[in-house]
Amino acid sequence: MKVKEARPGFGLLSILLAAVGIAPLLNYGLSATSDLVIRDLGLSESQFGLLATACFGCAAIGNVAFGKFSDRQPDSRLMLIIFGTAALAMALAAVDAGYVMLLVASGIAGFAQSFPNGVTNRILAQRVPSAQRITWTGIKQSGVQVSQLVGSLGFPMLAAVIGWQGASLAGAVLAAALAFFALRIVNATPFLTSPAPKKSSPVTAKTSTPVADEASSTRFIIYALCLFGFINGVGVQATNVYLALFAVRELDFSLVAGGLTAAVAGIVGVSARVGWGRMMSRGVAAPKLLLLLAVLAMCGGATFLLAGQLHSSILLWVAVALHGASALGVSVVLMAALLRVVPANRLGSASGLVSAGQFGGFTVGPLAMGLLVGSAGGFTAGWICVIGVYLCCTVLGIFLVLRAARRA
Repeated sequence: MKVKEARPGFGLLSILLAAVGIAPLLNYGLSATSDLVIRDLGLSESQFGLLATACFGCAAIGNVAFGKFSDRQPDSRLMLIIFGTAALAMALAAVDAGYVMLLVASGIAGFAQSFPNGVTNRILAQRVPSAQRITWTGIKQSGVQVSQLVGSLGFPMLAAVIGWQGASLAGAVLAAALAFFALRIVNATPFLTSPAPKKSSPVTAKTSTPVADEASSTRFIIYALCLFGFINGVGVQATNVYLALFAVRELDFSLVAGGLTAAVAGIVGVSARVGWGRMMSRGVAAPKLLLLLAVLAMCGGATFLLAGQLHSSILLWVAVALHGASALGVSVVLMAALLRVVPANRLGSASGLVSAGQFGGFTVGPLAMGLLVGSAGGFTAGWICVIGVYLCCTVLGIFLVLRAARRA
């Protein structure tokens, strides 16, 4: 008799989404109030971009260094690390101690991003029925864009009353409260009932080759997803970190309206990640989706360029929508592709490697964009480079689609 799998509730899905979204909150909040932070601390554009570089650089290192560590730790402990470290980072950012302290806080926020993808993917694989798994992946990966929405709206609004450092302190309190709920919900959610293991047959020379081929194919997929995540990540954070500043300086938006552009990108990104996740759950191949997202992202970069050249706020909103729907949706496709091919006991290290690729791109993007924006070429040079980055994604997407077609 087949035992019916228990269906985990909304509480678990909410805490998975929060775990993915809490660590980037500081970065999005600082980006939304970038004009205020730059003026208060007397920073250059490249110095401000270095905050995001420190954050994502530490995240990239952490995802590689702590991948196997994550595989060995219980889910509740990793949840406590995620929310506790995020709370510490935002609390330090609230301290009025100058640029160096803010740089340290950004680095700690980066280390907090070393664990969410691995532990949330493992929870999905071990505690959520397969029928829900891919759809839930899309929803929980949208936590990053929920964070972008909350940070882009909440930080400027709070900054108008209690300053951007006060807004950061409010974020620390939120992270501490979420840690309490995360521990209760994860500990209350049981593991799925595992089927009885089949008796293994001796491995012969005839069966060893297909197994080796399968392992080689899995490694190729992981590294390909890592590379795609890196290239896409360069464009994503080059855009995210400087989007509000672009709107304020180039199109004369107010500080709150500038933050709203990033918030709208986050709203579109949430819907996009859920939508792309549902398409993956219906069996759509990851390479085809990655190619589509790369093309849309390239169109978004071109629209940002036109918006600046024509001083058009309408084109800016179109570009924001394209950015949210495409580049911000890549993460869910990468994670869903991993769930399809990687065993649960290796999801921590595999997710860590792919996430490291993304964060490596996130590290390069803001620093490069800051240097370009501060140069004679300004935002024009920056958007041209963003278009080139997404063109590289498109070429890699075409290669993956052709490879999948050959193997089929």
